[in-house]
Amino acid sequence: MNEAEYKARGNWNELKGKLKQEYGDLTDDDLTYEEGKQDEWLGKLQQKTGKAKGDLKKWIDSL
Repeated sequence: MNEAEYKARGNWNELKGKLKQEYGDLTDDDLTYEEGKQDEWLGKLQQKTGKAKGDLKKWIDSL
């Protein structure tokens, strides 16, 4: 799922809040998703959180 899908569901801001709670050093820039750049975005989150991309995708989708 991507930001547009979360926005369509009306919970992107809620998701960003949960990510920031879990990982306090994430910034709004870290959580800005650009269409078509999911792998790059997940890579940035991976560097900040220390989690594998697959684990991040599963965790985000579970929120």
